[in-house]
Amino acid sequence: MPRGGRGRRGGRPGSEPPIVSEDELVAWFTGSIPDTWFEGKITVTFDRDEIIVSGELPGPKVEKADQKTIAEEARIESFREETRSVRISIAGRAQEKFGRHVSWVATCGDTVSDYTRTNVPAMTRLAFDQRATLDTLIEAGVARSRADALSWCVTMVGRNEAAWIEELKEALAGVEMVRQQGPHSNR
Repeated sequence: MPRGGRGRRGGRPGSEPPIVSEDELVAWFTGSIPDTWFEGKITVTFDRDEIIVSGELPGPKVEKADQKTIAEEARIESFREETRSVRISIAGRAQEKFGRHVSWVATCGDTVSDYTRTNVPAMTRLAFDQRATLDTLIEAGVARSRADALSWCVTMVGRNEAAWIEELKEALAGVEMVRQQGPHSNR
């Protein structure tokens, strides 16, 4: 889904990231990533700040079940080290083209590893009661700071209201589809 927004993108102060579709990103990354890296198709998710490229690595052949997780973690570590320079090059070109940071997720069997993930500050103004909630989380040892407490709150809403958030995303996708079909005089 194309996204827009305000703020700094891709290291260019004051600039907006270009409008891009998931299909365009999948095509670009599929063409840029060596075919030998992942089994099957890659997945690409994105927002105004970050593109996340995910792929499945071939599973290691182990004889004992208790070796599986260790072997999968080792496979991901090897992949990460062996592909580092090419991933950095691809990410640099993508950041220049799409105005967003690139992060990678590798999956091997049941093991998932994400790295080079972007943490983006989100500034907000909070009322007294809202600050008190964050401060309670800090005092209780749930969070180290107000920023950490706010991040924790967003994570909890994401987990506890996942179905509702998915409905919102679907509704927004419909709005975006209608917007794309509309007049193009202001674009």
